[in-house]
Formats: sequence, structure tokens, C-alpha cells
Amino acid sequence: MNNSFIRSGGWNMNDRIKSITDAATYLFLQQGYSKTQISHIAKAVGVSVGTIYLDFAGKKEIMHFVLKCTIDPAFINQNFERPITDDLFVGLENDIIAVFEKTGSDFAKHLVNKAVDYDLETLVSDAFDILAQYAVGCLFIEKNQFDFKFLAEHYRAYRKKFLETMTQYLTAFVESGKVRPLEQLELTTTLIIEILSWWAMDIRYTSFETQDIPPELAKKICIDNIISAYKS
Repeated sequence: MNNSFIRSGGWNMNDRIKSITDAATYLFLQQGYSKTQISHIAKAVGVSVGTIYLDFAGKKEIMHFVLKCTIDPAFINQNFERPITDDLFVGLENDIIAVFEKTGSDFAKHLVNKAVDYDLETLVSDAFDILAQYAVGCLFIEKNQFDFKFLAEHYRAYRKKFLETMTQYLTAFVESGKVRPLEQLELTTTLIIEILSWWAMDIRYTSFETQDIPPELAKKICIDNIISAYKS
């Protein structure tokens, strides 16, 4: 297991919450939500099953906590009544969908003026940041789509919109001479997104051998190689 997921020793309550949710995140992404048991999470953290239940009412609450922190990283800094119950996460799925919609709209804003004030390097940087920021939530839905069909349906629509937006940007860049001519524009766009996704998301959480590469370094590698390959 990637050691960056686990903290140990001298915990206060929120340290333990962090350790539980980090371990659960790893397991939910590596082996799936349905196959992960509370006992697996307890073993990964190095505590008893009973200790987990002091902090969370059950596995569903841990999962909802992980997803909530994806869209609101500061959430974990609150003081929580133990055990954490699902009352804390009413409306969470709709909140996640709202984040999808807002992120998609914000990402497309430069298309209003045909991206004249935008360039390939900034596009790659912005796309990487979005993927890295929501990596856990996106990967969770991808890896558990049959267990969470409502979220998966909306996530597919978000992914489609993301691809369309990236394609429109690259089209504008080709037309303005910022990017070299591309024969298979949509497939090239898909390739770029897959490169960014792997470096922003998979390498940290779901690749065969996960690596704790700092996001800024991963982004620099992506920018250097994509710019070299496609800039006019």
C-alpha cells in the first residue's frame, strides 16, 4: 500500500478520521467499494473494527465522507460528532453533480471568444488541475460505476462535455496556428486527456504500482511533452 495514504502514532480525532478515509480511499479504488469491508479498512489503518465504528456509523458513511472531501477539501477540518452518520451528507449526490456542471462551464469559458486569449500550455495546465483536484471522486465513480449508477450517468455526461470542450479548444488552436495541423483531432484530444488523466489521477491511486509524485512535477512532465508534440 502507498504509505502516503496512512498516518499513524499520536493521533487526535481528526488525524484518525484522515487515516481511516485515506485507507478507505485506497481500498475503494484498488479493490472496489462492494468488496471492501470495515475489517479491511481497520487492518490498513492498524486499529480495531470497533475503533472504526467509534468514528463512522458504517462503510457508506466513510464513502460519503471521502466524496465530500473531494468536492470540499476543507470539510475534514470541522469538529464532528462521533460516530459520523449519513445525516451529514444529505444532498451529497446533487452537490457532486453541481460541481460537475460548474467545473465544465468554467473550463469552457475561453471558447466564448474562440480562445484568442488562451493557449495550449495554459489549457493543459488547467485540464491537469481539474483532473488532479477531483481525482478521488472521479476514479471512485469510474471504478464503482455499477454500484453508483446515478452518479455514473452524470459523470459520463461530464466526461463527454470535457472531451468536447478540449476538442473545441484544439480546433481553435489549429485554426489560429497555435497548434500544428492534426489529422485525427478527436482521437488526439482523447490521447491528451488520457495522458493527463494517468499523470493527474491513476499514477497516485490506481496504477499497478502507485507513485507519490508531487502533482506539480507530474503537471510539468505533461506540459513539457504535450507542448513539444503539438505546439506549432
